Amino acid sequence: MTRAAAIALVFFLLAGSASARDLQIFFIDVEGGQATLIVTPAGETLLIDAGYGPRAGRAGGPNIVGRDPDRILAAARQAGIARIDYLLITHFHNDHVGGVPDLAAKIPIGTFIDYGLPLGTDRMATNGFRAYEPVRDVHDHLEPKPGDRLPLKGIEIDVVSTAGVLLSEPLPGAGQATPACGSLEDHVEDGTENFRSIGLRLQFGQFRFVALGDLSGDTLTQIVCPVNLLGEASVYLVAHHGNYDSNVPAVLTALRPQASIMNNGAYKGGAPASFATLLAQPDMDLWQLHASLNAGATNAPDAFIANVDEGTTAHWIKLTAKDDGSFELVNDRTGFVKRYESRDKKNRR
Repeated sequence: MTRAAAIALVFFLLAGSASARDLQIFFIDVEGGQATLIVTPAGETLLIDAGYGPRAGRAGGPNIVGRDPDRILAAARQAGIARIDYLLITHFHNDHVGGVPDLAAKIPIGTFIDYGLPLGTDRMATNGFRAYEPVRDVHDHLEPKPGDRLPLKGIEIDVVSTAGVLLSEPLPGAGQATPACGSLEDHVEDGTENFRSIGLRLQFGQFRFVALGDLSGDTLTQIVCPVNLLGEASVYLVAHHGNYDSNVPAVLTALRPQASIMNNGAYKGGAPASFATLLAQPDMDLWQLHASLNAGATNAPDAFIANVDEGTTAHWIKLTAKDDGSFELVNDRTGFVKRYESRDKKNRR
């Protein structure tokens, strides 16, 4: 073999290795807030929300200072990354944006993504934005609209909602009527910024992941009713921590996820009605970041729950997906692993 041929073979093998890299998603336990770290096959990073900022703990417990940024950094170390290329804030509540100032002091962040400004009528969002804005304003900043695609390489991340506005047209592969829309409960908005959350659909080959922030009430319903704007999903991050106003069975009927992840806390989210709906879905597993201690809650089996105490541990759930649509989920607490075939392969049998 000539030297030129040998060099060409090395480049071919390296290119093949790079193209075979997997998508990784770490669902980080921030006790009922959100922090979801995505590492793309190209090695870029997207963090969706940064958990809580400093706040008082439960009655009789310690104040919480720097907890969630440290949990995010632990997941980043596990992923082998030293930088966050994009930080997307779904909305300006403290459980999603509060950890940003502390996190930004500990790890480089490239571009901030959000919907600009809060309405000003939600005190929780106003307070969260006050601490967040000066950090954001010394970074690059994007304000996407529904239908925009985020600029990450090797995957497609489409914005499906932002600032209270939803997609005007279905995404590719979507547009079907949702049969479960005929018997919906009316969920009026709760008067907060939740309905303004940025929602996303991520696609990596045949794998799809849907994350809708705290969309809830009738706004959440409208994303699949009467027409499914998103198509089917491999994995769904349950909106609004599994609270009662995100218990919209039509969403699950439309998405048909093989697995759903609930980012609840011991006492936050995880409404009994939501558990009942999620656990009743055929061919879908429910994974939880936390066992719910709420009265009447029926948790998933222990193997699918990352944390079972009242806030001491911070085990994550890790997802690894291939472009053929197959994926696996790992429970960091127990080491339990479940592998899922791509839906197309399963349906061909």
